[in-house]
Amino acid sequence: MVRKKPSLDSRIDYSLLLPVFCLLLIGLLSVYVATNTDYPQMVWFILGQQLIWVLLGCVIGFIVMFFSTSFLWKGTPWFYLLGLGLMVLPLIFFSPRLVEATGAKNWVSIGSITLFQPSEFMKIAYILALSRLTVWFNQKRSKENIKEDMVLLGYYTLLTLPVLVLLGFQKDFGTAIVFLAILLGLTVLSGISWKILGAIFGFLFAFVALFLTVFSFEAGREWLYRLGISTYQINRISAWLNPFDYAQDIAYQQTQGMIAIGTGGLTGKGFNVLDLAVPVRESDMIFTVIAENFGFVGSVFVLGLYLLLIYRMIRITFLCNNVFYTYIATGFIMMILFHIFENIGASLGILPLTGIPLPFISQGGSSMISNLIGVGLVLSMSYQNQLLTEKEIAKRFRRSNKY
Repeated sequence: MVRKKPSLDSRIDYSLLLPVFCLLLIGLLSVYVATNTDYPQMVWFILGQQLIWVLLGCVIGFIVMFFSTSFLWKGTPWFYLLGLGLMVLPLIFFSPRLVEATGAKNWVSIGSITLFQPSEFMKIAYILALSRLTVWFNQKRSKENIKEDMVLLGYYTLLTLPVLVLLGFQKDFGTAIVFLAILLGLTVLSGISWKILGAIFGFLFAFVALFLTVFSFEAGREWLYRLGISTYQINRISAWLNPFDYAQDIAYQQTQGMIAIGTGGLTGKGFNVLDLAVPVRESDMIFTVIAENFGFVGSVFVLGLYLLLIYRMIRITFLCNNVFYTYIATGFIMMILFHIFENIGASLGILPLTGIPLPFISQGGSSMISNLIGVGLVLSMSYQNQLLTEKEIAKRFRRSNKY
């Protein structure tokens, strides 16, 4: 009896790729609508550029799918160090005009050409590094106790501090929160005592409450400015807390976005119909394009695609018996969840604007490629799991042929 060799096609999880493909298509259409309205003379250039980034990200993600566990394990320290090295570049090669507009030095620019945002790629390297550290520590852990948990938190701090310091120099505090969200997810999964986690959550809640209390007073805002918080960041928080008090200046983007979402109604105004001016809606405020064109129904459909994507990633994680991959998938899921929550929350006025893109939809190359690399890592989990299953079946097949 001859056993048919499994094909490459049978090892790819298409149920994961389906929501990603739909989100990419919605992203391309949304970028077209936004740029066709705001920059009609550049619409095909921007759309073509976005398509190139999507294709490049798909190719890299496809290659990553074939990475073995041992390759990722051995390569992780080098990916982390490379990521840190790249994050130094925006402090040297930056555009003063872009820094003035965004308030952050988070893009590598040479002259008038903006190349890439290193922190987006560092997110993937950071997830790999945290996952490797957690697996390594739990393997050598003698017993579970508070002391061991505190040692693990110390290692997490050593790994995270260089990233946060560089983001501090870049003045990119929005991205810093993404790294903290990833850290929080992996900390919960690592097995650290809930007594410690409860103390951490309590501290974070108290810190946010104290910050907002201080910020609510003019003297408090001046004190925060003297501590190093830039005017740009103070304006963004003020715009979030009282958007319609500053609707004509610092909160113009946020209030216009909220109104645009509201005018979309239940079913929207129709494809390629945008009546309100919303600054930077091709990237940071892309959700307003979807809501204005397709209304509540279209917005819920997009959220449904994200839920399906996250469900499939969780499903693949449960089926995988590789702890290293489990931590990687958890970190990536936390990253995607926070991006969705922050971007859409900012568009709705629930959260302050931070410039965090909407995954697979917002215009931008660095974020797009980084997200597709993450998808490649999750596909790698499924691919490696399928290979293990095939090996087990092959062993049983050879054993049965002996008798």
